[in-house]
Amino acid sequence: MRTKIIRVAEGRQSTLSQLYIDNIFQCYLLEDKIRDVKIPKQTAIPKGNYTLRLNTWGGMNAEYRQKFPKLHKGMIEINGLPNFSFVYIHIGNTYRQTAGCPLCGFGFEMVNGDYQVLRSKDAYQMIYPKLLALAQDNQNGISIENNFQF
Repeated sequence: MRTKIIRVAEGRQSTLSQLYIDNIFQCYLLEDKIRDVKIPKQTAIPKGNYTLRLNTWGGMNAEYRQKFPKLHKGMIEINGLPNFSFVYIHIGNTYRQTAGCPLCGFGFEMVNGDYQVLRSKDAYQMIYPKLLALAQDNQNGISIENNFQF
């Protein structure tokens, strides 16, 4: 896999991860809590191997076309998830903004027992072209694994 999400820490309702492309750290990601039983829009993606694809039909496309008119070509979707759909890598700062999706950021902090990511818009603008190229490539696999460090 060229792309990996490695989960490194858990808060009360949040999970902090690191995104790697070709074994090079790109940014932090924030997801909801890992749960044994899925709660819609409140559960981290199950660990496993999936694919990235370009989604040009989902509801967030219009919003992101407005925010990033020169950058946006479609949402980067993690595809093939069991019992999950429309899981995008997008901007936001807290687990309350994830809707079950990973949020990107250049830093993180712990606030009231949960992780938050920082400078999400900046991180998104940096990783989007790389993820777009991967989503359009034959080598579009992404792995998600747990390796908690703290």
